[in-house]
Amino acid sequence: MNKGAKVTTEITDLNNLGCGVGHLPDGRALFVAGAVAGDTVTAELIKVNKTYAVGRLLAVLLPSSDREEGFCAAPLSCGGCVYRHLTYARERALKRGYVEHCFRKAGLADVTVEEVATTGEVKGYRNKAEYPIAATKQGLCGGFYAQKTHRVVAAKSCSLQPALFGEILHAVCEILDAQGVTAYDEATGKGLFRHLYLREGRGTGEVMVCPVLNGTRLPDEVGFVSALTARFPQITSILLNTNKKSTNVVLGDTYRTLFGKDYLEDILCGKRFRIAPAAFYQVNHDAAELLYGLAAARATEGGEGGLLLDLYCGAGTIGLSMAEKFDEIIGIEIVPAAVESAKENAALNGVINASFYCGDAATAETLLAPAEVARGSALAPDVVVLDPPRKGCDAALLRFLATRGVPRIVYVSCGPDTLARDCAILRELGYEIGTVTPVDLFPRTGHVESVVCLSRK
Repeated sequence: MNKGAKVTTEITDLNNLGCGVGHLPDGRALFVAGAVAGDTVTAELIKVNKTYAVGRLLAVLLPSSDREEGFCAAPLSCGGCVYRHLTYARERALKRGYVEHCFRKAGLADVTVEEVATTGEVKGYRNKAEYPIAATKQGLCGGFYAQKTHRVVAAKSCSLQPALFGEILHAVCEILDAQGVTAYDEATGKGLFRHLYLREGRGTGEVMVCPVLNGTRLPDEVGFVSALTARFPQITSILLNTNKKSTNVVLGDTYRTLFGKDYLEDILCGKRFRIAPAAFYQVNHDAAELLYGLAAARATEGGEGGLLLDLYCGAGTIGLSMAEKFDEIIGIEIVPAAVESAKENAALNGVINASFYCGDAATAETLLAPAEVARGSALAPDVVVLDPPRKGCDAALLRFLATRGVPRIVYVSCGPDTLARDCAILRELGYEIGTVTPVDLFPRTGHVESVVCLSRK
């Protein structure tokens, strides 16, 4: 059982990284990407250690009843759709099981986890793409990094993204290739064109195009804009991003507008939002509306009205989507530019009962100070919405909310493990955990969002 050996095994499980789990003859676990529970496969061992092995799928000898082929034409090495070979019904069941596992592991086996809520849309749902650019014998091309590498795999299309993105990618490479633009080489630090960054407003049809350069200019910017906008009238913004750093971070800090607006607009939950190129915005428009609708239902279980405190508010999307349901909305966010965007979005929609302030949720004791000074009184929120990054909330923040006696906390999470951890802390602090609803914002990937309401006993 050394590296390079070929083994035949039955796949008995599937993890959230999309790897089928089988076993070597000596009992060690064998992980095989692209294999599905119920398959019998032949795999070549590419990594072997004392406790487990990793295999490359060579052949499916006996397919599982849960196997589904033909989802995407992109090569398997892309690594983006870890559940591309699985029926969607089975994928949802796995994601629910993953959330349940996280709550059991946190000592919360009694918490009810519902079936995964979904729009049913599994293709073309992403409104954002970042394509690395490479040089080939045929010229510039874009695609995706092969899994766990920075080797660009050329791909004309992606099943998770709208077909328009692939068409724009091909056109941009073609136009810049004709201008003699070179692709950036990470090894040498030379070459101009690093990435192509695209965003779409699903509710407006607007498209933003943003070439990321290892420099500040294109050889013929007027010609580039003219050629691209003639082909794609949907484009409302073309910006150049400069990133000269030797880094894995895609976007630099500097943008220059070549055409149209320096922002994108979209309509979400009946509100119009102005989105800066670097601003966070949910990549699945329709599923975000589903998620925010569930969060609003949880937030108003005790009735409408009162004060909603929206922490980690970003550009204000969650709070503003609930503006009609509360007397007052206060949003707090650590990124100053996002706070300004939230204020602009409130004004854009004529929302007069929402205020936004800059603050760090990790410094709980001073978190509410700017809002309380502006209002001239202490805040007593009826509902707090938490939508933290994947690492979850700082325990000090949870203790602070409990000390303030917040009646209801609606927790929106992109990390089931940290959600379960934080729910366990809140239970110890005197909160009852409601039903957890997973929401599939990222079909075909291993990620799942969740929403739950915690009520003060």
